[in-house]
Amino acid sequence: MRKLFQFSFLLLLGLILGCSSTFKTNYNAAKKEALDTMVAERTFEIVSRSALPLATNSLNSISNAGLLPLGSTGNRVDLTTTPNYLRIIGDSLDVFLPYFGERQMGGGYNNTNVGITFKGLPKKFEITQNEKTQGYTMSFVIKNQGESYTVTTELFPNHNSSINVISTHRTPIGYNGKISEYSANE
Repeated sequence: MRKLFQFSFLLLLGLILGCSSTFKTNYNAAKKEALDTMVAERTFEIVSRSALPLATNSLNSISNAGLLPLGSTGNRVDLTTTPNYLRIIGDSLDVFLPYFGERQMGGGYNNTNVGITFKGLPKKFEITQNEKTQGYTMSFVIKNQGESYTVTTELFPNHNSSINVISTHRTPIGYNGKISEYSANE
């Protein structure tokens, strides 16, 4: 009985130690330095590869009907062939992100803007260094035609990004993409 207890204890201890998690980001020093420079100069662009809408019954119905881009599901939409960007140019933002999800409040008459668009100075713009990921967390609030968006973006040293958008009129949505340098002359 004692050996069974010792064996069980060692097995449990091994399981606990084996399942402990550590956060480790794979990147090289050159990419980290390039990200630091882009953030310091505030001139970069994020192009999303996928949108991550909140999977609702309506969105799943649209997905099942085959109305989403090829290779997409109700909770992940492929954006590789869809134009989109989030550009930081000094203190200004230029945002053009497609939206997939449900609008909770009316969009008004003659509103052709179905995506998330903004050009100008955001409110509460903040970029802080994230010690855990060795990257940056960027957050801001933008307002467009009576609708307000709270945006939180994670910038990782391997030049990947994660954008989360919470709207006053729509269900939340996220985007995964890549960070690159941006020149206003392009």
